[in-house]
Amino acid sequence: MTHFLTDHLGRQVNITTVPKRIISICPAITETLFALGLEKEIVGRTKYCIFPKEIVENVPIVGGTKEVNVELIRDLQPDLILAEKEENTKEIVLALEKIAPVFVMEVQKIAESYRLIETLGLLTNRDQAAERLITSCKSSFSNLLYQRNQNAAYVIWRKPYMVVGGTTYINDVLHTLGFQNPFERGESRYPMVTKEELADANLDVLLLASEPFPFQEKHISEFQAFLPNTKILLVDGEMFWYGAKMEIAGAYLEKLTNVIEKGIM
Repeated sequence: MTHFLTDHLGRQVNITTVPKRIISICPAITETLFALGLEKEIVGRTKYCIFPKEIVENVPIVGGTKEVNVELIRDLQPDLILAEKEENTKEIVLALEKIAPVFVMEVQKIAESYRLIETLGLLTNRDQAAERLITSCKSSFSNLLYQRNQNAAYVIWRKPYMVVGGTTYINDVLHTLGFQNPFERGESRYPMVTKEELADANLDVLLLASEPFPFQEKHISEFQAFLPNTKILLVDGEMFWYGAKMEIAGAYLEKLTNVIEKGIM
C-alpha cells in the first residue's frame, strides 16, 4: 500500500498498512464506512454518528465533532482517524495526528461526495464496494436535474437565523433541484441573516431543516408572518447529508420537489 497519501486539503498522510482500527469523527463518513462493510474496523465515533441505526450503537463514542476525548481516542489505539474540514476543527486534527494518521476529507459539492466514497474505498481496500456505492448514489440522484427560475433558502438555525451559504454540499443540492440561493455569495458557509434580509431575498421557497436546529410545524407561522408569499416547508435535514445517505436521499428529494411544484408528497 502507498505509504504517503494526499488528503483533500493537500496534506501528506503516512498510511503504511490497510487500517484495522478506524475512528471517524464525522457522521456522514461513519455511515459511509458501514455501507462499505467496515463494521469490524470502526472502533470510535462521535455522539452525532447515529447511522446506521442500532448497529452504530456498538461503537464507542469519543466525543462530538467540535470536541473530542483525546485520551479515550489514544486508548482505542486507532491506526487511522477520519475527519472532515467543515465538521471538525484544525485544532482537533493537530491534536489527533499525534496519535495516528488523520486523513481529512472535504465535501462542498455532490461530485466531492463521490470523491469521498472513492477515497474511503482506497484507504480501506474496499475499492469495489465504493464503486458500487457511488453507482447507487448516482442512480438515486439521476432524476434530480430540474430547471426552474426560483429562489430558495435553507435554514439551519434559529436565534440567530442561519442559512446555508455557497461553499456547501447543501447549496449544490439546491442547485441540482433548480433553485438559486440568494445567500450563496457571502464569505460565510452558514451566514447569519435577519428577517429583513430574508424578506428582501424574494424567496419562492424556504426550507426549514430538522437539524441541527429541530424546526417544527410551529415555526412555519413564525416565518410566514414576514414571508407571506413564500412557500415554507419542513425538510428532513438528514436527507441533505452527503455520502451513503445519498442512496435514499434521491427519492426523498424527488418527493420534496413534487410538494414544491404540486403540493403533493
